[in-house]
Amino acid sequence: MTLTDKPMSSPLFPFDNTYVSDLPGFYAPCRPARAPAPSLLFLNRGLAEALRLDLAGQDDAALAAMFAGNALPEGAQPIAQAYAGHQFGHFSPQLGDGRALLLGEVVDRHGRRRDIALKGSGRTPFSRNGDGKAALGPMLREVLIGEAMHALGIPTSRALAVVATGAPVQRERPLPGAILTRVAASHLRVGTFQYFAAHGTPDQVRQLADYAIARHDPDLADSADRYLGFLRAVAERQAALVAQWMHVGFIHGVMNTDNMSIPGETIDYGPCAFMEAFDPGAVFSSIDEGGRYAYAEQPRIARWNLTRLAEALLPLIDPQEGRAIALASEVLDAFPTRYRQHWLAGLRAKLGLRGLVDPSDNADAALGESWLDLLHARRVDYTLAWRRLADAAAGDEAPLRALFAGQAGLDRWLQRWRERRAAEDAGASDAPGAEAMRRVNPWLIPRNHRVEEALEAASEQGDLAPFEHLLHALRRPFEEDPARARYAEPATGEFMAEFRTFCGT
Repeated sequence: MTLTDKPMSSPLFPFDNTYVSDLPGFYAPCRPARAPAPSLLFLNRGLAEALRLDLAGQDDAALAAMFAGNALPEGAQPIAQAYAGHQFGHFSPQLGDGRALLLGEVVDRHGRRRDIALKGSGRTPFSRNGDGKAALGPMLREVLIGEAMHALGIPTSRALAVVATGAPVQRERPLPGAILTRVAASHLRVGTFQYFAAHGTPDQVRQLADYAIARHDPDLADSADRYLGFLRAVAERQAALVAQWMHVGFIHGVMNTDNMSIPGETIDYGPCAFMEAFDPGAVFSSIDEGGRYAYAEQPRIARWNLTRLAEALLPLIDPQEGRAIALASEVLDAFPTRYRQHWLAGLRAKLGLRGLVDPSDNADAALGESWLDLLHARRVDYTLAWRRLADAAAGDEAPLRALFAGQAGLDRWLQRWRERRAAEDAGASDAPGAEAMRRVNPWLIPRNHRVEEALEAASEQGDLAPFEHLLHALRRPFEEDPARARYAEPATGEFMAEFRTFCGT
């Protein structure tokens, strides 16, 4: 299958809407609700330029009307996508875009196809009992976390714009309404396949899989076992993605199958958070009462979600069910090893090690795991511990030691680490130094108290300055700067003990 490629002339957006043209019946056409008084709060001009969007000459009023959905650009074909999903382990056969609309696709300056979608634009046929709208705070939160993840080098959806609607949304209390414009490699999810496996026909599942392969894994298009190869490719992307989450202390918070992206991006920044004091059991989501999506559970849940994708693909993998299950199981059983390999590669970089030729060697993993055990036992800040380890590599251990209440365990571990680095350094001209470690160990993450501070100022006082200052800081996470020091400071223990995140719907 080949994606249709018919660029449409438009004064603003070079839309090319293959999801609409190639997958009829997989969505519901829908128009965004009209915002009564839209105003532009955020515009990512760098992203707009990368997407080849011609926004020159558009004033803020025109941009606000467009990103609110009041005046859609030429070529937009707004649709609500259908999908299902397992939510906290329970299957919901029909979810779909209840407050989002895909406007269309553009091909960016690097030749990559990107979705452009509105979030919070009103009711759709999939809204059920919801109003389809969004509050300002969660939409600005998606900007902050998405841009931080992008700056950290982690695959993610990104925010193009945020518009205040001029109308309140009713949650526990009235809140200012807003609409986010989100950009993603696609909005295909594990739940998309689950929906058509549950409601559609085998031909529809095949049609969806062929579309996904053409869009995200075109090298598989002519392969005889392309559907098994597709499952393997999605699993590989998820293994790499979750390993990156773990290395920066990111907790997604709601890893339902409808939130697992087929192209391997982080999507749906609802009750997510960044861990501060290292704790494998860390949970901040108010709706994750059982800890299903705790920090250390994320690799296991990724495999569980991939198993649900495999179930949807079984009839395509092989007509004989037993053989299809055996083939899919090989991919799923390989996931922990592939995740571990991605995690170990990142761990070595964070430790300042080159790594060994034999990826099955466990010495570096044991060294890293004992470091994490030490951080856990001493309740040390995860981000700053790694960053100060780079200082130790440069010969200055004082900043690292200042993080630890007790020194005995740290002394023993540092001796092991020095010996390991010395063994690698012997005769090697490419041993990673402190600067290489600083390029993978961020100084600055979205500290939860600073995010909440910025969102409260925007939502309660209409003051965007804290949001803008924080966003500017988060876009340079690896550069230490005294002028931004307040954004690198951990929250108090009292704050973190009470801190909870919410889905924002």
